[in-house]
Amino acid sequence: MKVVLPPTVVDQLLEALHLAGRRETGGVLVGEHLQDDTFRVAALSVQPSGGSEHHFVRDPVHHATFLAAFFDQTGHDYTRHNYLGEWHSHPSAPAVPSPTDCDTMDQLVRDPKVGVNFAVLMIARLASRKRIQMSITAFSPNDAAIPATPVAEAPNDEERIAPVNRRTKRTWIRLV
Repeated sequence: MKVVLPPTVVDQLLEALHLAGRRETGGVLVGEHLQDDTFRVAALSVQPSGGSEHHFVRDPVHHATFLAAFFDQTGHDYTRHNYLGEWHSHPSAPAVPSPTDCDTMDQLVRDPKVGVNFAVLMIARLASRKRIQMSITAFSPNDAAIPATPVAEAPNDEERIAPVNRRTKRTWIRLV
């Protein structure tokens, strides 16, 4: 699976990480299905509260308005534009899902009330003032979690994103 990150989303993510500082922050990812297993993040919500130095709890009520507005804006075309998943930061830990993160996502995708075929979890952290370290993991009700490939969408991708570190499966995004 590929997850395309437009410059506006990367900029919003960088700002959210800076504002949160040493506190975890996060929200919801919504996007567009481009083809086969390729999705573009259209927007992300940012929850200003709910995070401590080592923990983040998403408030579903906070994100309901964000989701409703996104669906209204995209004409409720759920096959093309839909919920992609969750994101949060790990300012004091590696940018990979913790066992608790994986359990939470497994519960989410297996919950029939949620009704999703899959969901991604993006974990991000500041690597420097202008660099983001991240991982994206895809979860589905019937399969094991798998790493997804983040792809920076920009006029000059070479300057914006470095190759995935094959050992750690993490990606560095550099802002220009």
